[in-house]
Amino acid sequence: ITLVRTSFSQVVQECNDYCCTLMDAEGRALADNPLSIPAFIGTLPRTMRHILAVYPRESWKPGDAVITNDPWMGTGHLLDFTLVSPVFRAGKLVAFAGAVAHAVDVGGLSWASHAREVFEEGIRIPISRLVEAGEPNKLLIAILRANVRQPDLVIGDLMAMLAATDIARRRLLEFLDDAGLDELGQLADAIHGQAEIAMRAAIRAVPDGVYRHGLDIDGFDQTLRVEAKLTIAGDDLTMDYAGTSPQVARGINSVMNYTYAYTAYPLKCALDPITPKNEGSYRPITVTAPEGSILNPLFPAAVSARHLTGMYCAAAAFGCLAQAIPDRVMAESSGPPSRPVFHGIGHDGRPFSLIMFPWGGMGARANADGLPCTAFPGNDNCATVEAMEAQAPVLFLRKEIIRDSGGAGRFQGGAGQEIALEFVAPGIGTLAMMAARFRTPAHGLLGGGPGSLTDYKINGQAVPANGREELKPGDIVTIRYPGGGGYGDPKLRARELVARDVRDGIVSRDHATRVYGPGWQMEAAEKGAAE
Repeated sequence: ITLVRTSFSQVVQECNDYCCTLMDAEGRALADNPLSIPAFIGTLPRTMRHILAVYPRESWKPGDAVITNDPWMGTGHLLDFTLVSPVFRAGKLVAFAGAVAHAVDVGGLSWASHAREVFEEGIRIPISRLVEAGEPNKLLIAILRANVRQPDLVIGDLMAMLAATDIARRRLLEFLDDAGLDELGQLADAIHGQAEIAMRAAIRAVPDGVYRHGLDIDGFDQTLRVEAKLTIAGDDLTMDYAGTSPQVARGINSVMNYTYAYTAYPLKCALDPITPKNEGSYRPITVTAPEGSILNPLFPAAVSARHLTGMYCAAAAFGCLAQAIPDRVMAESSGPPSRPVFHGIGHDGRPFSLIMFPWGGMGARANADGLPCTAFPGNDNCATVEAMEAQAPVLFLRKEIIRDSGGAGRFQGGAGQEIALEFVAPGIGTLAMMAARFRTPAHGLLGGGPGSLTDYKINGQAVPANGREELKPGDIVTIRYPGGGGYGDPKLRARELVARDVRDGIVSRDHATRVYGPGWQMEAAEKGAAE
């Protein structure tokens, strides 16, 4: 709450692209806010291990704060800053409070997919003290301000992260006072132990075996391949991505931290969705990927748009589990999502940077349709139209569900959406485009059909899904976000559900008849007669 209310950017305020995590004195995650970005939850404890290697526990002082945005130590790209502060009680280090937030800009090409190495993608901050014993690092702050397009927003969000970790420190000390505890050690061990027990029990409930699943992904200018092998052996689970395509000279490579996070998270969702998550939840899970692959690239690979590859790990995990527990996974979702980023000079003469966070549809489940225009496996939100128009010179013309975009099935994939806006800056601007699902749709499961595809247009003309385009005042940008995959045989879909979707405008009459058969019309006629 503190981070959201004190942040400067709509990326944090409205788009939910952040997390807050409480860790014990060893840097092991204990608790986080439920609305966190799953990737950040998975990467922050791994980042903490890198931080402790640079600043061992005995070197910390009250009032310290350490940051980094190094992709290989942090969340996988430069735009996310990780900030960690210590919690001391009676002079003893008892915990760490951490936060991660996506910055509106880090210089360079900013958020884009067409860089060829990480040096083009912005400023990279090694593990550094932002604050030392309560004194801000003025030189580091000045360097950051000098290298980003919107320094007030970037530094403002870092100060909000400091405020968030400070409130966590104060509340934790109150908790320790109330509980009569001097430290968190034994409590942390118990919390981690219980979560591990729950996850191991969930893994044991899945039949032992080796489950393989492969999928084509769009890549940048050529289709790439993700190969997954999931091994269940008693209460241990291993996911191995051997055979996955080599890293590419574009910014779509997913570093190991990010690959791990978006593999472990869907496994937790499917196997043990109830137990509160913490570091103990993930002890039974091992994730490996070949060095030099698109899921574990070597420095200095370009990684800014790593979500265009890493988020496919959720589909790979569910594809493997579907062979053992099909009733507990879902068809492929529309993610990875398209991320348009607008740059230019506003009417006030100052640079602006607008990042949009819409999504297409979720995949259908064994007992329910997929949700339309809903994030998965990410957990961010699209800011309100009003907030985006206030931040940048854009005018939204429409934002609507795309008819017939969800994959057909006994349960239908979630619908995608179309967004159209006019660029109303006083001069020339740019649009950086990052997209997936423009060649390979979200596939269905157990007979379900695929969702629709991503599409970018400027003034009605198709443009590349990944790249950078110049925008003139008055240009119209249209983006079609894809639908999710369907689940099960479409012929088994209840006709009343088809009739409902036709009435609601989700499905056209022709599509309903062609895919689901004419029986739905009888349901519609019967309902009309009853009314």
